[in-house]
Amino acid sequence: MERIGGDGSTDATASVPAPPPATRTETVAAPRHRRRLAFDLTALGIVGVLLIGAIAASGAVLYRQLYSPTAFVLDYLHLLEDGRASDALQLPGVAVEEAEAEAGVQGDASDALLRSEALARLSDIEPVSEVTSPEGTTAVTVSYRVGGHTGETTFDVERDGSVGLAPTWRFASSPLAVIQLAVRGSMEFLVNGFAIDKRQVSPDGLDADPLEPVALLAFSPGLYSITVDTAVTESPGVAVLTDAPLTTVPVSFQASPTDEFIDVVQRKVDAFLADCATQQVLQPTGCPFGYYVRNRIVEPPSWSITEKPKVALEPDGADWAITRTQAVAEIDVQIRSIFDGSIFDVREEVPFFITGTITILPDGTASIAVSASD
Repeated sequence: MERIGGDGSTDATASVPAPPPATRTETVAAPRHRRRLAFDLTALGIVGVLLIGAIAASGAVLYRQLYSPTAFVLDYLHLLEDGRASDALQLPGVAVEEAEAEAGVQGDASDALLRSEALARLSDIEPVSEVTSPEGTTAVTVSYRVGGHTGETTFDVERDGSVGLAPTWRFASSPLAVIQLAVRGSMEFLVNGFAIDKRQVSPDGLDADPLEPVALLAFSPGLYSITVDTAVTESPGVAVLTDAPLTTVPVSFQASPTDEFIDVVQRKVDAFLADCATQQVLQPTGCPFGYYVRNRIVEPPSWSITEKPKVALEPDGADWAITRTQAVAEIDVQIRSIFDGSIFDVREEVPFFITGTITILPDGTASIAVSASD
């Protein structure tokens, strides 16, 4: 742009553009965003850790409750608690054949007690401890109550493979036990109210020796009340606690004759003696009393039993015997003297002793034989 002066001269000056208005810039604080991001990441990390911990804790709980050796043992005990004997036998390692082999009973133990009808129910089942050995087996100890008794039993458990990620287990030693039972005086008995005949559970069958014990497999833990309650014999209950796997528990007891059986024998003995008294001879045939004279008798004598024996029974091997007992007979006879022919009456008491044997026949009846005793 030119400017003309008053003297006609010109003044050429360059026109300088005006500077643009000043611009003000603001800088956002980057550290604040970083702190926020760090906080969020930390929070997410904590949540992740807590979630992982919760999952791990849940997994641990599920393992203990469903997949651990203790859970396996508790399953077995709860089956017994519910009376599910057949299901308990299906668990790995419980098999009857394994128990027989491990207990050394050579395959002749009866499984008659391995049924719901012969079980005494468990209750208050609680885990106590779980200890794994260097060999890989785990000893699981549990407590329980059975029949009013508190007990503890330890089971050996070992790994039996897996289902997916979940481990499976089996008993390293069968939890069954063996009761060696000898009942004298009866071929029949009750176990927890379940009726058993020795001839049914003995490997010898009908030829079973009444005095030989029989081997009975039983659940462990278990409580077994063994009694005799027949028309011939009886016994109070004998309680057997099987609280350790693969143990052999010997049980032996003698049954007693019932009052009804003693009454039957008493009547048989009284009838036998009464029959003897009908024989009008000095020495009744097959009878435990008689009378000896040097002279002659006028008329056949008459007998009566004035004191009957009071029968008592005692064990005689597998059968019974009548305990030696005194009785008294009375003879009434007229005697003629061989010296002078005189006749005199004799009425005299004749003490005697009896004994006898009683054999219980296979059909449950009794064969009673009475004899004289010196």
